[in-house]
Amino acid sequence: MKRPPLYFRAGVGAVIVNARGQVLIGERRDHRGSWQFPQGGIEEGEAPIEAAYREIDEETGIERRDLELVARHPQWLCYELPPRMRSAKTGLGQAQRWFLFRMKANRPGLVSRPRPEFRRYAWVSFDVAVRRAVIFKRPIYRSVRDQFAARI
Repeated sequence: MKRPPLYFRAGVGAVIVNARGQVLIGERRDHRGSWQFPQGGIEEGEAPIEAAYREIDEETGIERRDLELVARHPQWLCYELPPRMRSAKTGLGQAQRWFLFRMKANRPGLVSRPRPEFRRYAWVSFDVAVRRAVIFKRPIYRSVRDQFAARI
């Protein structure tokens, strides 16, 4: 029997806020009804902030030049995946650095990627983003909301 991975993958999460104070979430293509902020793993030798910009671009098409970095969460935040969702790539879950970005200008729409991770996007209140998140990510989303609330 193969042993499960015993590590947490290093990753980043990005909260993008628009001029109306709404945050951007996407519904995962592979898990309908599962909404999340742009997020992903940190590549070898990559700084967390660079990983955040890369993940935002890959997952939404929003480019670095369209964003203003507003805040960084002061701590690494971890979530554990349910056992059925673990793999050699994901490990037990993720330890993430979180960043808050503000859109510099309103964009009419997001650029679609050839194989997008998300099937659709929504600008919502932070409370709605927390409610739509899968249960195991909600504690992290609450912590991020509480840390960034004064800056939104």
